[in-house]
Amino acid sequence: MKRLKPSRAAALLEQFQNKKILVIGDLMLDEFLWGRARRIAPEAPVPIVEIERETLHIGGAGNVAANLAQLGAKPMVIGVRGIDANGERLCGEFEKINIDTCSIVLDSSRPTTVKTRIIAHSQHVVRADREKKTPVNKEIEAQLVENFLWLLPTVEAVVVSDYEKGVITPSLLEKILTPAIAQNIPVCVDPKLKNFEYYHPATIVTPNQNEAESASRITIDSSENLSLAGERLRQILQGASVLITRGEEGMSLFENNNEVVNVPTIAREVYDVTGAGDTVVATLALGLACGASMLESAILANYAAGVVVAKVGTATASAQEVLAEIDNFFHHNVKE
Repeated sequence: MKRLKPSRAAALLEQFQNKKILVIGDLMLDEFLWGRARRIAPEAPVPIVEIERETLHIGGAGNVAANLAQLGAKPMVIGVRGIDANGERLCGEFEKINIDTCSIVLDSSRPTTVKTRIIAHSQHVVRADREKKTPVNKEIEAQLVENFLWLLPTVEAVVVSDYEKGVITPSLLEKILTPAIAQNIPVCVDPKLKNFEYYHPATIVTPNQNEAESASRITIDSSENLSLAGERLRQILQGASVLITRGEEGMSLFENNNEVVNVPTIAREVYDVTGAGDTVVATLALGLACGASMLESAILANYAAGVVVAKVGTATASAQEVLAEIDNFFHHNVKE
């Protein structure tokens, strides 16, 4: 197993502080209604959930920014919101964690994306989405690109967070990726299948296993097929590194030589995988911004994801929690 010593991890996590990272992608609100289900509705075989409390979190690309802030970085966020009450709520949540919203573009033609989850006894019962997924128009796209190019010289890494809600288009990718790579700024992409062939040039792309299988058209059911899928994805992405997140199987990293390096999962208990991909790409970007190797950054991201999946709902991991996770792993698994 590839390891990262606590001393090295602590040094990198210290460097996370105040790093400027630019996040562009689909912003949304994650609304959670928490309650208990004690009976079934008389009009249909569905549970009646008695709501006891409500919580609100920044979701999508916003959750990447929230993860960056929790890890000590200074994220800058670019995206779209509607001219509506939920858009105001979204900006309010950003302001609570000291993230500037001046580069968020207002679009009168679409609502602010909201995902409402009803949870009973810590289990998801249903999710309701309010959104418009059509691509943004050319005027909105031009504003997004203008904001991106204006902020780019001030940052140390870029995250493209594609939730397929209309912000990340082939045209936008063409206009933002090349300038970032030309300035030697690491670009980390959390992808969706629809745009997969357009994520280049980029430093690293982080599909989950389902996305990797669909994009490569290879079922990952053996180590041989895993290697073939990784090689195929790097061909599609024209040489970008690939980090496939594989749930309980951990992560698989493909770099220049197309050899796979497996990073086993370290999560002791998994309660909710919501937003874990956001945590991975945020931590990965910070590691690269600090000069860590791709593998070191992936290992840090793996530990951070282990912290997040042990929490219910959209969650983040602090630098202290990540270091504690690493210390705990070494205490229980590594003999001096």
